[in-house]
Amino acid sequence: MSYKFAPDKMYRMPIQFGPSLGPRQVPDGINLDYINSPNTTTLAVSFRSNPEQLEALLPGCFALGEAPIVTISCSQMTNIDWLAGRGYSMIGISFPAKYSGKKDRLQGSFLCVLFENMCEPIITGREELGFSKVYSEISGPAISEDKAKVSASWQGFKFLDIEVNQLVESSTESAKSTTSKTDGMLHYKYIPKTGDWGDSDIEYPTFTPTSSDQSRVHKYFKGLGRISWNKAQWEDLPTLYNLVNTLADLEIIECLDSSLTYSVGGKKLRKQRILI
Repeated sequence: MSYKFAPDKMYRMPIQFGPSLGPRQVPDGINLDYINSPNTTTLAVSFRSNPEQLEALLPGCFALGEAPIVTISCSQMTNIDWLAGRGYSMIGISFPAKYSGKKDRLQGSFLCVLFENMCEPIITGREELGFSKVYSEISGPAISEDKAKVSASWQGFKFLDIEVNQLVESSTESAKSTTSKTDGMLHYKYIPKTGDWGDSDIEYPTFTPTSSDQSRVHKYFKGLGRISWNKAQWEDLPTLYNLVNTLADLEIIECLDSSLTYSVGGKKLRKQRILI
């Protein structure tokens, strides 16, 4: 007798082994703690860029937000409850955008791409949430005295360095004041249709509400940021070179806020939804 789907359970391939496990579904008896997990160290650099370049990166359902400001944020997470205390790192590139649909009217931060160094959050985040996630190796962060640095690479080819220098501790309240007051994070989910290679099986915008964030800042430092891209040939990054080179070409008109943040707690990504 063939297996049957359990009601009210999530599945991912391979489905024949039962309901899938991940950040939104754990074994019975395991409770996820969004207040005390994970512990996160985040290095962030922002800069004002060319509006036309950013508009070219937006799906048609979105429009550019008021300020053409790109934020590159690298987070190293430890003590992740759904990974039984393990951790991983990620680097996200985002900028303000807005959505005006039949029902939803939102302003948020469009997540252009999210590099991660572990396959499980990449697979679950792409399939379940619609995050634009890809793999890369991520170092550090290396923190010493008044400076911090992170780099990203693939199979030995380093394509990004992020630095914040002259770090000075500031109040955690100032960390909150520098956080953009938006409705949440905007994404575009796209799954290709097998056999019809130019078509999609599904495609639609998705949304991460700010209200799902349970994180609390413990320490916050301000500093001077710098980013350095290493443009690639196809041979260097066979699946990423077009992505990396497009990001490397973004104009840096003015460097803005840069920071190092220590926080605890996370997002309840069960609240992710499709925008209408």
